[in-house]
Amino acid sequence: MSKIGKQPIPVLDKVKIEIKNGVISVQGPQGKLCLPLLSVVEVKCANSQIVVTPVGQSKLARSMFGTTRALISNMVKGVTEGFKKELNIVGVGYKAQMKDKDLVLQIGFSHLVEIKVPEGIKVSLPKPTTIIIEGIDKVLVGQFAANIRKIYPPEPYKGKGIRYSGEVVRKKLGKALAK
Repeated sequence: MSKIGKQPIPVLDKVKIEIKNGVISVQGPQGKLCLPLLSVVEVKCANSQIVVTPVGQSKLARSMFGTTRALISNMVKGVTEGFKKELNIVGVGYKAQMKDKDLVLQIGFSHLVEIKVPEGIKVSLPKPTTIIIEGIDKVLVGQFAANIRKIYPPEPYKGKGIRYSGEVVRKKLGKALAK
């Protein structure tokens, strides 16, 4: 049994939970999220708590009930607080800017890199070298941040590239200094 799956999810007063036809929908001040439920897990909402239990002892039921509990917990947190990722661009002349609803990166390529911002995501640029991604869906925010980072990941020799805020990039010695 999953240790995380056994824990109930606390629900605040401002969050509305609805379980109908194998779909759980969570609505809060930030927005609304829906998740289709598998038939091997059972979700109950009572006393301002959500409890997830496996149906049977199959391997799929045991593995998915902790995952389902984590997904629902992320939905509840997302509609109340939201999620945020911060990326930093390191390099001389490297910068980002918004053009309509597209993010445009100037990161040392011969061309500008344009990225469409998906629905449900808000991108802000407090500085030209800082990108802040916010949204209510944790998976969508994390995947969009990973897609941006993948364009130019930080390289270990000069440290240039796009990195998460707080990410430590270990620098390597160059060919001339290594013996």
